Amino acid sequence: MNRYSLLSGAIITALSSYSSHAAIINGHVVDTNNQPIANADVHIHGKAQSIKTDSNGKFSIDIDAKSQLHISKNNFIDARLAVDEDSQKINVTLTPTSVETVVVYASALHKNSLEMISPVNVLAGDELKNKAKPTLGETLKGLPGVNASYFGPVSSSPIIRGLDGPRVKITQNGLDSSDASRIGPDHATSNDSLSAEQIEVLRGPATLLYGSGAIGGVVNVVDNRIPTDNIDQFTGAVQYNHDSVSNANTYAAKLETGHENFNFHFDGTKRMGDDYQTPRFELPEEGHEEHHEHEEHEEHEEHAHETATSVENTFIDSQTVNFGTSYVGEHFTVGMSYGRIETDYGIPAHEHHGHEHEHEHENEESEEESVYARVEQDRWQGLMSYALHNNWIETINLRLGYTDYSHAEIEDGTIGTIFSNETTEARFNIEHKLGNWHGIAGYHFSESDYDANGEEAFTPASKTTTNALFILEEQMIGDVTVELGARVEDYNIDSNITSHDHDHDEGEGEEHHDEMEEDHDEVTAYSKSFTNLSASAGAIWQYTPGQSVSLSISHSQRAPLSAELLSNGLHIATGTYELGLGYVIEDGEAHFEPEDIKQETANNFDLSFRQFSGDFGYTVNFFYNDIKNFYYQKNTGLTFDEEHGFEEAQTDHEHEDALAVYQFVSQDAELYGVEFDAHYQVNSNAMVKVFGDSTTAKLKDENLPRIPANKLGSELQYTLNDWQFTLTGTHYFEQNDITQYETKTHSYSLFDAQANYQLSVGQIDTQLYINVDNITDELGFVHSSFIKEKAPLPGRNFSIGVRGYF
Repeated sequence: MNRYSLLSGAIITALSSYSSHAAIINGHVVDTNNQPIANADVHIHGKAQSIKTDSNGKFSIDIDAKSQLHISKNNFIDARLAVDEDSQKINVTLTPTSVETVVVYASALHKNSLEMISPVNVLAGDELKNKAKPTLGETLKGLPGVNASYFGPVSSSPIIRGLDGPRVKITQNGLDSSDASRIGPDHATSNDSLSAEQIEVLRGPATLLYGSGAIGGVVNVVDNRIPTDNIDQFTGAVQYNHDSVSNANTYAAKLETGHENFNFHFDGTKRMGDDYQTPRFELPEEGHEEHHEHEEHEEHEEHAHETATSVENTFIDSQTVNFGTSYVGEHFTVGMSYGRIETDYGIPAHEHHGHEHEHEHENEESEEESVYARVEQDRWQGLMSYALHNNWIETINLRLGYTDYSHAEIEDGTIGTIFSNETTEARFNIEHKLGNWHGIAGYHFSESDYDANGEEAFTPASKTTTNALFILEEQMIGDVTVELGARVEDYNIDSNITSHDHDHDEGEGEEHHDEMEEDHDEVTAYSKSFTNLSASAGAIWQYTPGQSVSLSISHSQRAPLSAELLSNGLHIATGTYELGLGYVIEDGEAHFEPEDIKQETANNFDLSFRQFSGDFGYTVNFFYNDIKNFYYQKNTGLTFDEEHGFEEAQTDHEHEDALAVYQFVSQDAELYGVEFDAHYQVNSNAMVKVFGDSTTAKLKDENLPRIPANKLGSELQYTLNDWQFTLTGTHYFEQNDITQYETKTHSYSLFDAQANYQLSVGQIDTQLYINVDNITDELGFVHSSFIKEKAPLPGRNFSIGVRGYF
């Protein structure tokens, strides 16, 4: 009993150790011209609640102990001041920046984008609304260092510095999005950019807080579905948009209100679009070859290629609804949210090889049935936060998430394959002060129950469980902020592996053999555990006002996902047969022999230079990533069909329906490059930006496949009264650093224009806009796409819309 008494006493002491003496701090926030700054955020470090300055830049806030006051406003450098009960009135001057600043929620330490050691981009406000696309990949691909996988405009995931899929963690409010987008490029992410408050892109390893799936970076979608500040009045927003390139209509709405510390949130979107239009392009020959019995080769060579001006089966019909509520008190915040997604979208280039035979006659009217995906997701999130505000524990936070996701592929009205993922996640952390160190320590739990049923279930059902402890600490030493962190993660994967024994021999007794044959399916229970260790160290030096340099090094480990380790089957969407790390091919059969599976281990180096004051500003990032046992899909040079199994690829048309075999293998790799953006404020109305990136990704003896092309772009922004104009041009260079099974991708340039007009209609602030994407109707192919030759980028697109805020 003594043990429990001591523990209870310690908890009670911690919870009651903050001072009972309250004081009111009155303040005035102005800019460098002594003009008041309205709507600046004023926040006591360690508390959940914040307030805003009034139209005169004034505020009043209660404190109950010696505190740090954090004042922030977009486009100004944050101010932090020490206050106590004796402080009565303070004056704060915020220095303007030449770049937009915003608090990065994924940082976990209340840092804004200029204080981050790791490179970060944040899309928020009207910039996010103007750039929002149906997918995360297309929304973010214009950022330096970010590209898109592009499986058509309805399924496109972010690629960060050449890394994608399982190496880029996609989160919503810090918790995993828990979809199946990492299983295959045809699986869309479940995050909606239209309802987001901001989208944060952290480049480089962020494994300390988010786990081994963040070895390449994090994309965090932030919304206000669980309000963390009290809402004093009824507010809302509505939007309508029409895209000409796919005849798409999008509707969105958001409503928020609150009363006596209780807050409520609703948002919803509806999007409907047809197949998208493209500049005229040649369809790949393999899908349209004519097989004649005669050998008139010259006539065949002279036959014109078939062309198209649209990509078939790229429609979308999507709706989302989200509800949230919270109670925000002086020290205690609790809330929950529920979201529902229902989306149907076409899967382009989805062909069912292996079901036709050579003796079947050609019939132009018997077209393949279009295959589409039906995505449904129910997502619950919960938040509890308690601000102790004592000498060493500041806040205790708990985030909970539960997601039930399914992705069904439907052909001719019948469900062919269902991929499902049921995920439970919890993140508990304590924000604290230890001497001069400020940081968080916590525990992270995740359990993912993945299942796949149907003819295209190329990855078996599996359960993946992670338990992790992490710590992240920072300290200011003069003008230098030092950051140290570590994470230890227990990663376990469980599955049942089924082996199929098939006889591919043909002979006189084949008919009798078929009658007697029974496939002997052996089921083997497989379980594998890994211990992933990660550590990082970094520093940022504000060596002069408005300029900084940062350096970070990190060591990260990652265990293979179920798809990388256990895949064994046809993946029709990519037109390949996929095998995991655990298989070997012998005598035309694949055998599961998972021996000596090693973790992927990355050692990353980042160096960044920033200038963020004055008329000229820039950010330049250099990175180098040395990865041991890098997992990637390699073309084995083999093909597979049901009749012949695995065999060497044929140069003739003997086995028309055989699919190329891609297997996950591991090999040492290195990735390095540079990314930058710079801007110059020409005058009060005009600003010019330049941005670009370059990534080199190589194995020891060859290039990595599907690495995005380098890009270079420029943007002109001009404001005239209530009008805002933007013209952007981006050049994507030729990509000829390819593997022997790839083809080079030619360069192309895209030009986009935007015009926004601000007006007020009664109590509603209204914005009318028109965007023109790909003004020159340029034909462009995305090198990182699995179906680049079948799905070029959209052609010229006129987007017209209206937004209203009340």
